[in-house]
Amino acid sequence: MTALATVGALLPLALGFESTSGSLISKGLGVTVIGGLISSTLLTLVIVPIVYEFLSKFRRKRTVEED
Repeated sequence: MTALATVGALLPLALGFESTSGSLISKGLGVTVIGGLISSTLLTLVIVPIVYEFLSKFRRKRTVEED
């Protein structure tokens, strides 16, 4: 929820709705932070559980074959 709120708050910055002198740097910063939040959230909520399940099935299968 926090990552989603932060992404929502940084969208105007990343889309360039600001017209200040440092908007180019701010736009790049917004895009970078949004990308990092999305990738880390996907890694935590999707990739890690999939790998964990795969490894646990592999371990169970290996244990059954040894018995």
